[in-house]
Amino acid sequence: MTKLSVNINKIATLRNSRGGDVPNVVQFARDVQGFGAEGITIHPRPDERHIRYQDAYDLKPEVYTEYNIEGNPIAKFIDMVLEVRPTQVTLVPDAVDAITSNAGWDTIKHKDFLVEVIQEFKSNGIRTSIFVDPDLHQIEGAKETGTDRIELYTEAYAHKFSRGNREAIKPYMECAGLANTLQLGINAGHDLSLENIQFFKENITGLLEVSIGHALIAESLYLGAENVIKMYLDKLK
Repeated sequence: MTKLSVNINKIATLRNSRGGDVPNVVQFARDVQGFGAEGITIHPRPDERHIRYQDAYDLKPEVYTEYNIEGNPIAKFIDMVLEVRPTQVTLVPDAVDAITSNAGWDTIKHKDFLVEVIQEFKSNGIRTSIFVDPDLHQIEGAKETGTDRIELYTEAYAHKFSRGNREAIKPYMECAGLANTLQLGINAGHDLSLENIQFFKENITGLLEVSIGHALIAESLYLGAENVIKMYLDKLK
């Protein structure tokens, strides 16, 4: 079964909009794990506009499933990850002013940098994943960095699927096939939802983990977090 990791950035966004500590991100992480989620994902950015770096430390003793920290490996981010030691670090090439992640790594152009960073994390017992576009050359490049896994950037799939285009899954199937051949673990994330997750799961061989935040939180406003998590888990079976 593919693991469901819940990205809780939007809970922090809501908290920060009023100051104070409501909703409490640590309590929300406890709750969603209790509802059956198999992981917690956070993505702190330099301006700390949603998840704050302190949240990463506060969550560490409360995440008893898998703890995944995403981000651009600037010096501050690297230091924090090495101190927190999550289960997994997912490297994302975000620009400082990016609203949300909008591209995968050029694993060929940035090979030397990625090799250095990945070696540092792996030597400290942290599993590594690289955020990549569904491009076969980038999958081959990812293998050369020494990463444990890739995370397929699924925005293009989600957008086309919403318009009825089931052919949008094909590049992801091809990349998953290559990743499996290269013995790279496969994660996926970005704009996955209750609408499109089951079709994606059914067609991606070896899918180990999906990280879902924005859609899951939005769906929970209508259906409740516990119900939504159980619906995702059912679709991921």
